[in-house]
Amino acid sequence: MSERKIDPLKEITPSSDTSLNIRERTEEDEERLSEYAARSKMALRERREEECPIRTKFQRDRDRILHSKPFRRLKHKTQVYIAPSGDHYRTRMTHSLEVSQICRTIGRGLQLNEDLIEAIALGHDVGHTPFGHVGEEALQKIIGHFEHNEQSIRIMKVLARDGLGLNLTKPVLDGVLNHTGEGIPFTLEGQIVKTGDRIAYLCHDYDDALRAGLLSQEDLPQNVKKILGGKPSVMISNMVVDMIEASKGKSQIRQTPEVGGAMNEFRQFMFVKVYNSAALREERRKGQYIVQALFDYYIKNIEKLPSNYLAWAEGDKTQAVVDYISGLTDNYAIDLFTTLFIPR
Repeated sequence: MSERKIDPLKEITPSSDTSLNIRERTEEDEERLSEYAARSKMALRERREEECPIRTKFQRDRDRILHSKPFRRLKHKTQVYIAPSGDHYRTRMTHSLEVSQICRTIGRGLQLNEDLIEAIALGHDVGHTPFGHVGEEALQKIIGHFEHNEQSIRIMKVLARDGLGLNLTKPVLDGVLNHTGEGIPFTLEGQIVKTGDRIAYLCHDYDDALRAGLLSQEDLPQNVKKILGGKPSVMISNMVVDMIEASKGKSQIRQTPEVGGAMNEFRQFMFVKVYNSAALREERRKGQYIVQALFDYYIKNIEKLPSNYLAWAEGDKTQAVVDYISGLTDNYAIDLFTTLFIPR
């Protein structure tokens, strides 16, 4: 007897006939939020589906992202330090969790929708390549255009759940797509993640740089130290409080010019002293070399690629290879490179 194929999104949905509809109660609670908050009841999906009596649409989106394979792979993807020797350095997963915490605090202060914020924050980096921005830059050089936020959307809409996609709401997809780059999310929750992501990675990458001995607090520009502070936790607190105070009662998420200017100076400092530093240059070169070698191999030997990737890419060989390689974890990419190119 053949097994019945189960659609997990349908199977986990409780009966909507329950007398206590928790979702509707939560939707009513959302009416107490700020007039500028997004309401889950109003959110649309690409494909209509039966509502859950327990969770709102944004809560379901968060859960779908959290339980997905692309999110789990983030635990073995680089934040800054490729294959770090210590257990205490950030990975792409811990970064996403930290973004979620910071942004939910801001959202609570502004009485916005924390469920939407959490969904966007947890999903914003699922499209990142192995070796972080190193892998992203390598694919950009190879194919001409690759952005991790756009790949995150492709994963959520096409690749996740073995090619079925997650069928997320438009506010979540918009927040993920526009968390970086020139675009501005249309919800304030998405705008919080756009700035909160930067707060998180600057402060936590700085913290990791202190741990790695690349920097000391004395290296910080005086203006940054004066306005934001010298310790990562203090810097986060100062920027979070500033965003809440500057955005209160406004229809757009803001920072004060003083704090926003100091954060931009901090970012420039981090690019010079950490992200593009000579100390990390050799590891960056190795990461890019692995991505380049794997791409060249699979584009020439497309039959070696798992067949479903070619189907998901509708026969586009380049897209299929990009989808496969960008989804690899650091460790898997290194092991694959070793298997393909290093003699036993």
